[in-house]
Amino acid sequence: MRAPIHLYRARLGFLFGTRMLMLEHIGRKSGARRYVVLEVIDHPEPDTYVVVSGFGTRAQWFRNLQSHPAGRVWTGLRAAVPTSARVMSSEESAASLHSYITRHRRAWNALKPAIENTFGAEIDETAPGIPTVQLRLHH
Repeated sequence: MRAPIHLYRARLGFLFGTRMLMLEHIGRKSGARRYVVLEVIDHPEPDTYVVVSGFGTRAQWFRNLQSHPAGRVWTGLRAAVPTSARVMSSEESAASLHSYITRHRRAWNALKPAIENTFGAEIDETAPGIPTVQLRLHH
């Protein structure tokens, strides 16, 4: 599970293409730097990425970003770019998820049951209810 993190740290994140990124976030209690590799579901602007929390609001990275929205992102050839996180509205989440499903239907069909299992509920594709986070890079 930690292998992708080591690859990103070795500046080999480009191997994952643009559909994955590594996020550095700050522990809300410990203040320690934490890392997670996430799938990008939308990339609406050059410096904006959208990720979902398949574990809902229980995901540690999601809870940490709510306390400390600043972090850093590694994606493709970009390394350690400062970012700010914002939890998206349900309407924004639905639009981003719809865009992802349209572009990657087979991936969604494989991913949806796993998310439903960890999320603990069925996902309505028109109103997903899955926490979605926008990461805006700062240069």
